[in-house]
Amino acid sequence: MMETEQHLERLRDMGDVDRAMASQLIYNSFAQFLVKEKGYDEELLTLTLEDWDFCCKGLALDLEDGTFIKLAADGTVLRASHGTKMMTPEALTEAYGKKEWRHCLSDKRSVSGSDIPCCSGKCYFYDNYFDLPGALLCAKVVDSLTKQNRGQKTFDFWKDVVAGIQHNFKMSAFKENCGFFFPEIKRNLGKYVYRCPESVKKWLQQIKDAGKITMLITSSHSDYCKLLGSYILGKDFADLFDIVITNALKPGFFSHFPSQRSFYTLENDEEKDELPSLDKPGWYSQGNAVHLYELLKKMTSKLEPKVVYFGDSMHSDIFPAHHYTNWETVLILEELQGQEMEKPEEAEPLEKRGKYEGPKVKPLNCLSNKWGSYFIDSVSRRGNAEDSLVYTWSSKRISTYSTIAIPNIESIAELPLDYKFTRFSANNSKTAGYYPLVHYTLASQNTDSKIIST
Repeated sequence: MMETEQHLERLRDMGDVDRAMASQLIYNSFAQFLVKEKGYDEELLTLTLEDWDFCCKGLALDLEDGTFIKLAADGTVLRASHGTKMMTPEALTEAYGKKEWRHCLSDKRSVSGSDIPCCSGKCYFYDNYFDLPGALLCAKVVDSLTKQNRGQKTFDFWKDVVAGIQHNFKMSAFKENCGFFFPEIKRNLGKYVYRCPESVKKWLQQIKDAGKITMLITSSHSDYCKLLGSYILGKDFADLFDIVITNALKPGFFSHFPSQRSFYTLENDEEKDELPSLDKPGWYSQGNAVHLYELLKKMTSKLEPKVVYFGDSMHSDIFPAHHYTNWETVLILEELQGQEMEKPEEAEPLEKRGKYEGPKVKPLNCLSNKWGSYFIDSVSRRGNAEDSLVYTWSSKRISTYSTIAIPNIESIAELPLDYKFTRFSANNSKTAGYYPLVHYTLASQNTDSKIIST
């Protein structure tokens, strides 16, 4: 499973992308493999715009029975589906009651120490937009297998999904131009990737000019990083960073104690010399946060240099950087983008939305009709006439492990470098660290007192 995580991390670190187009490509990369190489039903290749409504960050997949779970902050089940078919409230109560979901308990005892369900042998947690097409595919696989084998209770499709990940996203796939993903990216890069705004480039340069050390840490291999970096930031993008680390294999980059991975030098995008430690800035492969921090001490002449780490995955970026280091963490949270367009009462009917080239794809940061808000949800409480609102599992982790949460780098790029942000903390409300705005599903509640904190 660790190898699977490494392949997924390389996929996640794509940069500033067109989520809708990239999501379609990622889905097709998996679906084509399952159909052509593993003999799955060709129905997997057919999608409608409505199908994309299933995609919602914060879902956990039970790999044994094919059930998708949305969790409350206390680990109880808020909503669930078998495949794409949502469970009724009655079926939900019968299956899960008010108890903490069983995989939450097992993951709390995991070696990593994380209380976040993730890539275990029992479940997979979808906390990143590049995972979500895989969630939709797995749900449709469960639908197909259930239809073919009536009464089937357990499923064994995950090994084939893993094989698809390895086929499409192994380290050598970009260089060999194999699989269903990288060849298309190379042919039509501008179709999937946005160029970075000038304000962000200036912001990075201002940080360097102010004497700060800038770093790029990605799980993508160096050849893929160069392609995206050159397109997004310009051909001299590496000059914006004092240190570049590719193939970082997060979250292991932070968490592998006491046996940290070594850093390697690179020559023609191939790993060459193993390094016992880092003694100067530059471009490296693999490595670990401990040795990196020792280099930062040397470069800054400080015993405890302060590090601010930006990432968009709770499992791979924010939690391990918070848990294993003393770094500040900034969560890039796409749900905070374009909020005025997300409000369900203002949204156009699906059939009236703009024309699409090729298969239609829903922007993945919109609210899901099936799963509701990423941040809060309602539960029925005995004796109450109305349902009560609770924080979701994902929402609680944001305020617990993030220093602040922002929609993108552009939202802070023109602020003074010494701008003082309001942080998430035990002394502040659970919404204090969102910048520039709290998501409207939280803001509409006005105060935390209206939401049951579990």
